[in-house]
Order: sequence, then C-alpha cells, then structure tokens
Amino acid sequence: MGAWLRDKLPQHVDVAPFLAEARFVYGDGRAVRGDDPYRPHTFVWFHRDLRPEVEVPGDLVVVHRDERIVVVDKPAFLATIPRGQHVQQSVVVRLRNDLGLPELSPLHRLDRVTSGLLLLATERRWRGPYQTMFEHGTVRKTYRALAPWRPDLPLPVTVRNHIHKTRGEWRAEVVPDARVNAETLVEVESRLGDLAVYRLTPRTGRTHQLRVHLDGLGIPIEGDPLYPVVRETSIDDFSRPLQLLASELDFVDPVDGTRRTFVSERQLPLLPASAESTSVSR
Repeated sequence: MGAWLRDKLPQHVDVAPFLAEARFVYGDGRAVRGDDPYRPHTFVWFHRDLRPEVEVPGDLVVVHRDERIVVVDKPAFLATIPRGQHVQQSVVVRLRNDLGLPELSPLHRLDRVTSGLLLLATERRWRGPYQTMFEHGTVRKTYRALAPWRPDLPLPVTVRNHIHKTRGEWRAEVVPDARVNAETLVEVESRLGDLAVYRLTPRTGRTHQLRVHLDGLGIPIEGDPLYPVVRETSIDDFSRPLQLLASELDFVDPVDGTRRTFVSERQLPLLPASAESTSVSR
C-alpha cells in the first residue's frame, strides 16, 4: 500500500511522513501501514495540510433568519462553499460556526468574486422545497453591474445564446449555433460618467452567465479578472472587487406561500474593504 500511495500521491502530499504519522486510514479507521499488502478497490482517507488562509475583508451581513432559511449579503472574494484553497474563508463555514447551524447549506451559488444576496437552508429537511424553486425558475434574481457606457448600444436587450464551461477551465465560452441555454435581460439604470449601472435579470443560471453576456455586448464588468482577458491576480488580493452585485431576491415561499423579497444594502461602485472591517453582522 505504501508503494501504491507513493505512486498516486507524490504531487499532493509527502507520503512517507503521512504513513509514519498514521495519517492515512482505511474506511474503518485503521491506519494504513506502508508494508500492508496491496488491496485493490479499497478507499484510503487522509486530510491534506491546508495553507494558512488570509481573512477575507468585508461584512458578511445576515439579512434574514428564521426556522427554515438564512439570507446573507456577502462581500466580494468570499467563497460560497469550502473549495480548493478557500475553506475557512467561505460563507458556509463561517456561518455554520457563528450561527450554530451545522447543516446550513446554500440553495444556489454566487461566484467568489460576486457580492450580494445568497439564500441558504438551515437544515437538510428544508433543502428540497427551496431548491425546487431554483430548478423551476420561480425565483426572480436581480443583479446590478457597473460597466462601460455605450451610447450606441440599443437597450433594453435580451441576450440569448449557448454558454459552455469546461471543468478546470477558468473561462466560459459562447458556442455559436448551439441550442440556447442562457438568457439575460439587460437594462440601463443610471449613468456615471464613462460608466453605467446596468440592471440584469437572468432567466437562466449558467456559470459566469452575466459576465459573459455583458462582455459579449462590449461592456465587460469593471474589475472582472477573466473577461475580456485573464488578469493574473493573487487569490489574497482584495484590492479590486468585481462590480457585480446580486441585489434582489424575490419568490413565493414554497412552505407557507408568503411572498419573500430581499434587497441588498450594498451600492455600486463596490469599494475595497479593509481587513479590520471583517465581521459577521446580524
């Protein structure tokens, strides 16, 4: 088993000390020994050492909390779920610890660099009814973006195309002549000199949809590290937030039938936050 682990994991962990410290275990919890006979079709478990995480600045505001749901207004750069190099610095981990809700889970996703409203279920038993809303498209989500002003662009306009993102690739792409799977209504709300605030109403939820659609219109969102070109930045660089805000959520509660409307208090342009302001606000 030691030889197999050294063959499989040399780029992920230093196998020898992990074996010596009994950090590899079988499914029943017994430590894996380096001289154990090779056992095919066997799961081996271990925890990688995580890098120290820089605390993401900005307030994570609890907009609403009841028995079934929590609505938060998240800052840019805070991941929704623990993933890759962002574990402690994620909405789910922060709030599970702070609110004492070990089963708290998101009902939809926001990109790490996107700010604004996120809906979560307090317990597993509530996930089904609320996730069904998103699957059926009955949640009205409104975003606002700060992007270049184009007087020649006829607005409002509905962008409809096919967006595809390959797993592992940073950017999504538009596939010409493919079946439409992404649709966004784009309206101008106000002008700020050479920039404008655009109101975005997505009718689908493809990865990077709003960023791709505005880039396709020739008005890429300010602060976007991927569109129109990839901009190399450190994951701990919080100086230039993406100017995209998930500003409104509106739906009929699937459990009690009441109308629910939530509005972010954040305003564009979004300014960089200092580390000293980091907190969870209720």
